[in-house]
Amino acid sequence: MKLHIVIVEPDEARAKLVIDCLLPLGHQVTVIGEASGLARRVCDIVPDIVLIDMSNPSRDTLEEMALASGPKERPVAFFVDRTDRDLTQQAIEAGVSAYVVDGLQPDRVASVMDAAIARFQMFRRMRVELETTRRALEERKLIDRAKGILMKARGIGEEDAYALLRKTAMDQGRKVAEVAGALVTAAGLLS
Repeated sequence: MKLHIVIVEPDEARAKLVIDCLLPLGHQVTVIGEASGLARRVCDIVPDIVLIDMSNPSRDTLEEMALASGPKERPVAFFVDRTDRDLTQQAIEAGVSAYVVDGLQPDRVASVMDAAIARFQMFRRMRVELETTRRALEERKLIDRAKGILMKARGIGEEDAYALLRKTAMDQGRKVAEVAGALVTAAGLLS
C-alpha cells in the first residue's frame, strides 16, 4: 500500500536518510522542517501517517502533534532520543500510535510505521465500538423511559408498551428510539 507520509525532522541530513528508505517502497514523502505550526500544516497536507523525529521534544511540540493528529485522525509515530515518564504519558494521551526512544533509525522506519498503523487501526475500531455501544445504551435507556410512560398512562404491561412503540415506529417509518425520544420529550412538556 502506497502512503503519503509527513516527516517532521529539523535535520535535513536525517530527513534525507528516512526519505531514502521510504521512496523505494513507493511512498510519497513530505518533509516539515520545524514543529511550529505543525497542526495547520499537517491538516493542509492530509497525510496517511506522520513521523516526528525530535531529539528532545517539548510539551508545546506534543500539543501541536495532538492537534496535528486531528485528534486521532491518523497514525503518528514519535521518535525521540530521550524521554521522561511524563512526556511519554502525554504523548500517549495525545494519540501517538508509536513512541520510539533512541531516535529515528532509517532501517527501522518501515517496521515502526507498520506497527503504528496497525495500532492506530486497532484503537480506531475500539473507539467506534465504544461509541456504538454508548449509543445503543442511550437508546435502550430512552426506550425504557418511553415504555414506563406508556405503561403508566395506558395501564399496560412492558411487552405491550414496547409493541406499541415498535408499531408506531413502523407506521411512521422511524426507528423505535426516535419514537421513544419524541414520546419522552412530549411527556416532559406535558408534566
